[in-house]
Amino acid sequence: MGWVLGDSLGETVPSVFISGAGPAGLVLGNLLRAEGIDCVIAERRSREHVEQRARAGFLAANSVRILTRHGLAAGLEAAGRQHDTCAFRGEHGQFELKYSQLGRGEIHTVYPQQFLVRDLIGEFLDRDGEIRFGTSIAAIDAQQGEVTLDNGETLGARFVAGCDGRHGVSRQAVPGRTYRRDHGISWLALLAEAPPSMASVMYAIHPNGFAGHMARTATVTRYYLQVPKNTDPATWPDDRVWDELNLRMRADRYGALNQGPIIERRIVDMTSFVREPIQHGRLFLAGDAASLISPSAAKGANLALMAAEVLAKALSQAIKTGDSTLLDGYGAECLPRIWRAQEFSHWMINLLHAPSGDSEEAVFARSLQRARLASLQCSRAHQDFFAENYIGV
Repeated sequence: MGWVLGDSLGETVPSVFISGAGPAGLVLGNLLRAEGIDCVIAERRSREHVEQRARAGFLAANSVRILTRHGLAAGLEAAGRQHDTCAFRGEHGQFELKYSQLGRGEIHTVYPQQFLVRDLIGEFLDRDGEIRFGTSIAAIDAQQGEVTLDNGETLGARFVAGCDGRHGVSRQAVPGRTYRRDHGISWLALLAEAPPSMASVMYAIHPNGFAGHMARTATVTRYYLQVPKNTDPATWPDDRVWDELNLRMRADRYGALNQGPIIERRIVDMTSFVREPIQHGRLFLAGDAASLISPSAAKGANLALMAAEVLAKALSQAIKTGDSTLLDGYGAECLPRIWRAQEFSHWMINLLHAPSGDSEEAVFARSLQRARLASLQCSRAHQDFFAENYIGV
């Protein structure tokens, strides 16, 4: 693979430069390599960091189909666990939704994102792909397809894929607007070295705030606690975490939680954004660079895989045949799905959170929340709508 340095482009440039070794960039790179297309991935973090970074864990049915049909599913087929039930717990009691029997009858596969990333890195390197770990990008010239690294080195490519997340430089290189929504809610995201306490994903609604339970492996469980904005995670030692989780999960009524050391605690602010457009010149955005979505509906990684497959097909067509039809329509293909996922995430945020206090506005909001939950519990039409959106992208 040859690099062109400086301002001019030549025939030795790689076909695709990918910024970011997350799910979007790695799936895209693997799909391109499978088509014989040369590409390189640059990642500002170390390999060790990205292979251990715990993030999403629920893969939608369509994501599993993407990975399977492209030969990238060996790990999840061996270690992934099928999951098809979520539950809601609160002052109304508790009810479960077995979504494999609702909507389109689809399920999630629980497979921690760091495991998937590890698989995808190994597969990409096995396909003679190149990943430059510890490489930061200072700027991207979308029109020329040039990438400037922090060390001043300039690399050229026929196309650039911006998969470097919300803090990367890719989306700054696409003229347009970023549509933002701050939901005014923060979660304390926790990983506990403890077995799951229940078979279902649990959404608990309590006057103290939301609490969530999501299995990751047989020995590790993800929990969430709603906390005030600007909370310092260090103010939540293990004992306080478990006391509050047991309170909000109503352990006195439904049984105590399986406890263990808290091995990760960080704050997640419920914010969302969509960048429009998501393409400009030779640059195309995917994953969190194109759209950041709150974790309330487990859509981020699944949107990333969807976009990676769409972009890989479009780039392959353009590079192999010179036909840019699919590439020109990349944004039009992805953005409606992104907005639909954003809408459902926003709906979930309103379902799970309501203000405390005795003001008319707070009481009104909590009454609406109870009405939504009652409808979800009793209406088959509402349940089918929920299941289709909960599992789908």
